[in-house]
Amino acid sequence: MRQPFKSDTELLQLLRGARDGDREAQFRAGVNYENGCGVAQDFSQAADWYRKAADNGHPAAQNSLGSLYVQGHGVAQSDEEAMKWFLRAASEGFAPAQNNVGYMYETGRVPTSASGSSSSGNEAVKWYRKAAQSGSAAGELNIGLAYLKGASVRQDLGEAVKWFRKAAAHGSAAACDQLGRAYEYGEGVARDESIADSWYRLAIKTGYRQAEQDLSALHKIARRPASNAPKPAGGRSPEADFTF
Repeated sequence: MRQPFKSDTELLQLLRGARDGDREAQFRAGVNYENGCGVAQDFSQAADWYRKAADNGHPAAQNSLGSLYVQGHGVAQSDEEAMKWFLRAASEGFAPAQNNVGYMYETGRVPTSASGSSSSGNEAVKWYRKAAQSGSAAGELNIGLAYLKGASVRQDLGEAVKWFRKAAAHGSAAACDQLGRAYEYGEGVARDESIADSWYRLAIKTGYRQAEQDLSALHKIARRPASNAPKPAGGRSPEADFTF
């Protein structure tokens, strides 16, 4: 999120540029209305400015407009409209949008007219891989989850860990948590509770609340006489990461 404006003059300059058709200024105006930076939060205004920038070919604005359609913020909720804008940005190589196209396929939110002949799972993996190869932390996390769960790829825990490490290096708190689980249960790496503890703590420091529960569970297991207990059956299934 951008910092609030230091002066009304700065805000007026931005809005002037946006009204004059500067697509970057239009995008920034959308960001500030969406997040309430320097102006009252207004999703409808955010959508209007994102649309102007998106129509001018701004990939980040196209992705942001798609995200508003997913959530129904400032616009009528529409997965079809969301997918349209994600695909426009993804076709320009915009990694967050490539990840979101994968997310839409994985979660079954792609309109039938856009689904094509490939399975949703295969399409999700394809787009996650594109995003990951473009350096998207969310894409790296999601392709790692695909290998962890064996979703439309052959299950490979070592490959999952490889992608989790990449995502963690790019700042994904969820990937740090997944690495903690990998070390806690010996999935793709040698089991090591102390390293699991470190990854969970890093995830917590980065603001990932689920890691607090995972760290607490780790310490409860560690206090038991037999600490090599297998992974509990029916544990939580990690969810794909969406890029706002």
